[in-house]
Amino acid sequence: MTTGVLVMAYGTPGSPERVEEYYTHIRRGRPPTPEQLTDLTTRYDAIGGTSPMAERTRAQVDALASALDAIEPDGFVTALGQKHASPFIEDGVATLVGVGVDRIVGVVLAPHFSAGSVGQYLDRARAAAVEAGVEVTAVENWHLLDELIAFQASSVRNALSTLPERTKVVFTAHSLPERLLADDPYADQLRQSAEATARAAGLAHWAGWGLGWQSAGRTPERWRGPDIVEIVRDLADTGRADGILVVPQGFTSDHLEVLYDLDIDAAAVAAEVGLAFARTPVLNDDPSVMAALARRVADAARTAAGDS
Repeated sequence: MTTGVLVMAYGTPGSPERVEEYYTHIRRGRPPTPEQLTDLTTRYDAIGGTSPMAERTRAQVDALASALDAIEPDGFVTALGQKHASPFIEDGVATLVGVGVDRIVGVVLAPHFSAGSVGQYLDRARAAAVEAGVEVTAVENWHLLDELIAFQASSVRNALSTLPERTKVVFTAHSLPERLLADDPYADQLRQSAEATARAAGLAHWAGWGLGWQSAGRTPERWRGPDIVEIVRDLADTGRADGILVVPQGFTSDHLEVLYDLDIDAAAVAAEVGLAFARTPVLNDDPSVMAALARRVADAARTAAGDS
């Protein structure tokens, strides 16, 4: 019995020429205005023209596939499906169905569940699979994996050793519109993982760390805050810290929201207001975390097999 594993990610344009196509897909078929397109391409130019996310995502998929093969040789077939770039989620499902898998386990390369993000990935996977008569089960969240917490805590300790004694640690994640966060577990899960990491890193409760948000969409509706840039300015204005360490706990690979929104934008504001600035690395294809995630996938597959 072969289990298909659909590894889902956000996606990124493969070249500068595809940025407009990508942005149009994000906007549900509405092309961006010239100003919006210029803003996005300028940010990509600042990190080298394109994001390394495609390469990082493929490495994550390969790492999961290798870890799954170590758990059960030839028991799993892995495919990538992306939300906004090829191969799309539906393409990944078609690939798995085409090789005759008995069931599919879906896992999103985002540790925290929100109906407005991870839930949408899973809905698309299930809609594509139902037409082929294949069941999709899911790893809905993995924000408290011991190996993930250990990775982040070690990164925090290492970074703090290079920063001033009065450094505030701020855990960030991608903001979402407030309307999507009503009765949604996303914010609670972010707090849970931040608390677990802070404990493991030995941070003082609240005095040494806090929660923030970043990368809000450019729409008129209200998005969850405070934004990391606001936090940087507030820390400088109040004199409560000499440095800030950002832990982008909501992100799992190097991409625009980390390499530009933090490393360029937030870092520039910190320099402007006189705060030392650093951020911890994201996990990318860290072998210990990927192996732990593979075990979570294998457990979900066994549960699904038992239920059927």
